[in-house]
Amino acid sequence: MDSTIQSKQYKQILDSLSEGVCTISHEWRVTTFNLQAQKLFGVSEEHAVGKLFGDLFFCEICECRNILSGVMTQGKAVRDVATRIITPEGKQIPVLLNAAPFLNGSHNIEGMVVSFRDIRPLETLRRELRHSYSFQDMISRNSRMQRIFNILPTVAQSDSSVVILGESGTGKELLARAIHQASRRSQKPFVAINCGALPDNLLESELFGYKKGAFTDARSDKAGRFELAEGGTIFLDEIGDTTPAMQIKLLRVLQEREFEPLGATRSIKTDIRLITATNRDLTACVEDGTFRADLFYRINVINFELPSLAERAEDIPLLVEHFIEVLNAETGRDIQGVADNAMEHLIRYNFPGNIRELRNIIERAYVLCNGREIREQCLPPHVLNVEPHKEPAAAETPTERFINLRRLDPQSERQLILETLQKCAGNRKNTASQLGINPATLWRKMKKHNIL
Repeated sequence: MDSTIQSKQYKQILDSLSEGVCTISHEWRVTTFNLQAQKLFGVSEEHAVGKLFGDLFFCEICECRNILSGVMTQGKAVRDVATRIITPEGKQIPVLLNAAPFLNGSHNIEGMVVSFRDIRPLETLRRELRHSYSFQDMISRNSRMQRIFNILPTVAQSDSSVVILGESGTGKELLARAIHQASRRSQKPFVAINCGALPDNLLESELFGYKKGAFTDARSDKAGRFELAEGGTIFLDEIGDTTPAMQIKLLRVLQEREFEPLGATRSIKTDIRLITATNRDLTACVEDGTFRADLFYRINVINFELPSLAERAEDIPLLVEHFIEVLNAETGRDIQGVADNAMEHLIRYNFPGNIRELRNIIERAYVLCNGREIREQCLPPHVLNVEPHKEPAAAETPTERFINLRRLDPQSERQLILETLQKCAGNRKNTASQLGINPATLWRKMKKHNIL
């Protein structure tokens, strides 16, 4: 076949592809630049061919150039590496990068072919999905959390007292802030105090303030938290740790809508919305006499119980992504995510410290991360040392409930996962249990089938 005709056919094939494709010589000069690459980067073929790759467009923080340098020097192909290309106009485009070397008859590297898949639509979809799983600054796809999100707008618009129950680190203050931000009081202060961190005498002065001369060191008037929160919301964390004496004083504020600073001769009227939180079982505290029943009924008009992170393991990838985005914004770095094996360790871990502990672990890993994704060696030893759950063998799962996914073709496996997720209302922990696999394996399979 005539070489000119063959060259035209190759060009037609390249131009028909939906991915941007270019070939680069060993001297890093662009030798071909297909139609989709021209559309993607806004550069004509005439302008691109012959130019040095680095002069044509830049890869964010030189990541792309570093990846391609490895292909050029070591001859090892790379597949589906998420990165961002910066065009000559400075426009950042998220892409999936693939590259493979050209070898001559002597197996020497003469250049490489590079393809870029535009993933902007996927990024947009991901942001939309994130939005559907969020309320204010809270993020969750867990069914229990979604039910909370659904009624939060209605609760926020009322002035009723709210009790938030949950283990330490589950986000009780974050939920309180979300209620405040969605309320008619959002333009007024949100004032928080941890009742369990102070003895009664200090807590009283912090809550109600004091007048000059009320005690030896009271050299001037000081406004308390109730006064500072006027018109807004006051959040009393760990209210279950307060003493009966303090509970009586709080009850008077709620009943009379007024308080008296230490050393004052008259009361101050207050207009606040009260939100409280505790990691204790307040009903049990009422029964054993450590918490006043009359105060309990005053504060417990509406209550929310936040599940532990172990109960909402399906949220771990979502929360990890959120924390990385926050850290990227704070530091100016561009960590792309977490490697699959590292994510499996995170999903397997029980998180006794809940979301607060996850946030700290990700921040530690982020600091130690040298590449563009967090790998398992960046995680602390106590996370890595958790033994994986053993999946049931095929002989142990004769019923439909424990179908062995390894026996299914990819399409059937994907369909089964989708159906089981639907039956379990999106709860991954329950879905994994129904399928007879551990949550980490389910997450990996969902990622493989683009179900995330």
